[in-house]
Amino acid sequence: MRSGARFDEGEGTTVVDKQAVTSAVTQLILAIGEDPLREGLQGTPRRIAEMYEEIFQGVDEDPRAVLQVGFEEDHQEMVIVRDISFYSLCEHHFMPFFGSFHVGYIPKGRVVGISKLARCVEILARRPQLQERLTSQIADIIMEELDPFGVAVVGHAQHLCMTMRGIRKPGSQVITSANRGVFRDNSVTRAEFMALLGDEHRVV
Repeated sequence: MRSGARFDEGEGTTVVDKQAVTSAVTQLILAIGEDPLREGLQGTPRRIAEMYEEIFQGVDEDPRAVLQVGFEEDHQEMVIVRDISFYSLCEHHFMPFFGSFHVGYIPKGRVVGISKLARCVEILARRPQLQERLTSQIADIIMEELDPFGVAVVGHAQHLCMTMRGIRKPGSQVITSANRGVFRDNSVTRAEFMALLGDEHRVV
């Protein structure tokens, strides 16, 4: 699957090859100077392969599919789902980044179950990612599939690649946002969205 924001119907998917992962992790253990036959490490390659099958399951899933079931409802006011927790792996170091997303949209009469928005976030997060790309993908797919007046997405995350290694700044957060439609064009609508998130989530 390509790394961009498109998820075309019929596009090939990638399945985690657990045998290949197990073999690769065994070689990695050897490469760092450890013994893969040591008692504590004997099952590690298999466990990592099983973990990758779980945390990368979004590679095989189409996030558009979960947004297909909607409801015609005469509602054209803002809908917000706050604090959608997520976990992902940064594609640069394969280290975790995690936090929460806040998603808002203004329907043109078609709404979707709120759990579907959370599921969309989860599918997109369960693949090698960048927070910037993930934020844009969430906004773009909701905009394309629901055809609302607009979509707004804000993400807050901690990245272990900058807290556990490198610059080592625990507690630092990365905040990203994406605005589409009326949220991009109308500052009043955008300000209303941010106000409804509350001060702790406000992006100035």
